[in-house]
Amino acid sequence: MSKLLLTAIATFFVTCSFSQSNTKKPASKPVQPVAKPAAQTGTAEDAGRDISITLTPYKNCKVYLGCYYGKVKTFADSTTLDANSHGVFKAPTKLTGGIYFIVSPQLTIQFELLMDDNQHFSIVADSANKENPIITGSPDNALFKAYSKFSAIKGKANYDLKTKLGTAKNSADSASIRSEMVKLDKEMRRYQDNLIEQNPNSLLAMLLNVMRRPEAPPVPVVNGKPDSTYPYHFVKNNFWNDVNFYDDRLLRTPFFEPKIDEYFKYYVSPEPDSIINEVKFMLLSARTGKEIYPYLLTKFTNKYVNPEYMGQDKVFLYLFNDFYSKGDTMFLNAASRKMIFDRAYSLMANQLGEPAPQLNLTDTFGVVKPMYNVQGKFTLVVFWDPHCGHCKEQIPRIDSMYNAKWKALGLKVYSVYVYNDNVPDWKKFITEKKLFDWTNVYQTKEALEAEQKNNLPGFRQLYDARLTPTLYLLDENKRIIAKQLSIEQFDDVIAAKLKKK
Repeated sequence: MSKLLLTAIATFFVTCSFSQSNTKKPASKPVQPVAKPAAQTGTAEDAGRDISITLTPYKNCKVYLGCYYGKVKTFADSTTLDANSHGVFKAPTKLTGGIYFIVSPQLTIQFELLMDDNQHFSIVADSANKENPIITGSPDNALFKAYSKFSAIKGKANYDLKTKLGTAKNSADSASIRSEMVKLDKEMRRYQDNLIEQNPNSLLAMLLNVMRRPEAPPVPVVNGKPDSTYPYHFVKNNFWNDVNFYDDRLLRTPFFEPKIDEYFKYYVSPEPDSIINEVKFMLLSARTGKEIYPYLLTKFTNKYVNPEYMGQDKVFLYLFNDFYSKGDTMFLNAASRKMIFDRAYSLMANQLGEPAPQLNLTDTFGVVKPMYNVQGKFTLVVFWDPHCGHCKEQIPRIDSMYNAKWKALGLKVYSVYVYNDNVPDWKKFITEKKLFDWTNVYQTKEALEAEQKNNLPGFRQLYDARLTPTLYLLDENKRIIAKQLSIEQFDDVIAAKLKKK
């Protein structure tokens, strides 16, 4: 059914409960949303909206007009039905176009409808027959009803063929069934093509274009050799055909944001620069959209502020430098704005490939030990606390790997106690675990006071050491080559670097 995504739009959510609630790195750093633009439901226009509804058997109770907002379902309007089951969704402003739905007093979705620019129409429906609401005065909904009827027939036929395919007795039967499925798919696509061609300005045409995925062409033969990458690049290059990122109506669909997620998962390299190119294209294209631009900016911010993969926080810094620091903060509240700016300042100094910030901290004997004086092919910088439960488990594991393998490879450990209020416990842990080959340091109270007096950034900001343990791997020139990975992943990075040399 993946190519029949609008099939049963009016039935898929019929029995779903309506929810008003919004919605690889170590688990100690969960992704936390940092920004959230407020959902808007329309812009002021003289015509406004006047949508009459009769929904039996409900009487003398509230019903709701809901809509999608990205992956979330939310309320857009409400009305109180009278003794004749009649009410009106009425306001001087129009709603943003898209896919909407009627919600019962029990907060279950009854059926879906299209909200185009014409918002003066009537609805007559019965909760016992949700699949057949009568909508009068809305050409887009008439078009949608005809399309839904056709796609429901083809969808059932496709389902029946899939069922038969599962019980096919031989390869000939399977081939015949698959041929019928291909035929059905072509019929559906032909119907969609005709609908778009005959109604290019309709909301339904826009929705069909958004849902579509390009069909991968056969592998071509170039100079006698098959080009196996061509179908992939063809799909990627045509993935967003006929989709306008500035169109706020995209947010009022359940399939636009999943399509974005699919695109980044399968067609965009996880390398930060590749992601940045795609994010830049989408945001600049959406710039004139009143709702979709802040929504997309927020989505990408939340995704990459604490990314799943190492190094992708560079994308967040791109967003900060090119958008937030240039004034795109009007839709943020004060707390979100502060969080974004603080987070950016914490990431600027510790990007992959950049020199690690200098650390001049004091060892257990009161001697200052600059990190850049530690000589080794690699340096593992560890920020930890002897009272941290996770550290009590991980620090001995790091030392075991160090003694078993890393020490012989020329790796040194620069170990930072993140507090200064219980130095005796810190020294005791070092002694008990025999961490004598490490450079064990901390920041004295005097050094901290001097730093604060001169308004200098501390190691927590410079190394984004918000949680413990926080780990960085540096090369022989003290450039950052990995951060916040597991012990095994650090070992893989070291092996890869040595192999490359």
